[in-house]
Amino acid sequence: MADAAVDWHTYFESIKRVCPWSWAAWRKQEITIIEWRSHILPLGSFQARLYTTKQHNPRQLKKMCDRFNRERPHEEWLWSHPDFAFNSTPIAVFIQQDRQLLEKARNGKI
Repeated sequence: MADAAVDWHTYFESIKRVCPWSWAAWRKQEITIIEWRSHILPLGSFQARLYTTKQHNPRQLKKMCDRFNRERPHEEWLWSHPDFAFNSTPIAVFIQQDRQLLEKARNGKI
């Protein structure tokens, strides 16, 4: 289960100018947030999954996402850590997304 202390609705609303796609997906309940348990779940009907973690620093998050991007070319893996402020998530996360869907969003096709 995701960290209950985080107000994810407020977070996604706060980044809608830089990432309108995530705000729209959040409002449609197409983003799920769970605690990282050392295994990757299929996205299924979700557009994205955030895996929260309290045990990874930014360097570790980057290394793991680099590995996931190599091993899972149909997905795009990003990470966020509160140490980087501004639009960063309030807690450390891995972000799993469908690569094709993300490219469509970036090109304004969804």
